Amino acid sequence: MNTIASNISDELEKTQHEFWNISHQTAEFISMLIKISKVKNVLEIGTSNGYSTLWIADALKDAGVGGHLNTIEFYEKRQSIARENIEKAGLSDFVTFRQGRALDIISDLDFIPDMIFIDANKSEYIQYFDTFKDKLQKGSIILADNVVSHAAKVSNFLDEIKNDTRYQSQVLDLPAGLLMALKVM
Repeated sequence: MNTIASNISDELEKTQHEFWNISHQTAEFISMLIKISKVKNVLEIGTSNGYSTLWIADALKDAGVGGHLNTIEFYEKRQSIARENIEKAGLSDFVTFRQGRALDIISDLDFIPDMIFIDANKSEYIQYFDTFKDKLQKGSIILADNVVSHAAKVSNFLDEIKNDTRYQSQVLDLPAGLLMALKVM
């Protein structure tokens, strides 16, 4: 991570509880996964103040495969903060911001993501999955945060993805719990 992005990341970590940001460990894992897998089109559902957005965009830049992130945030004020943080980090070329209700936006996407990171309305996780589960290509990755900390709210999502034979999934022992699923067929 470049020095400016690293400094911004450090500042945003101080607001983790206020903006419900992912943990540093989860951010590091996602960054490494992007670099290893060399995904090109990432969809983030839940931008907040841009902490995870910063990590994803920086990893896409470092991967050097011409990757791009589309990130969705319902609240305009949070998206403004995220946009400012991404601009300060010099990563604007790697991010498209979309503001509004995630379910409306994802149903109208004009691209198929290689990776989806879900960290938004927990009760809608199942609907997000239902929207794109058939569209994703083999090798696509789904990540979903808070699957342990909000287990009751995401239980139907976890049950469905675990029982879908087209996906191999595992809950990783990261703070709040991170589901990782790979579309295998």
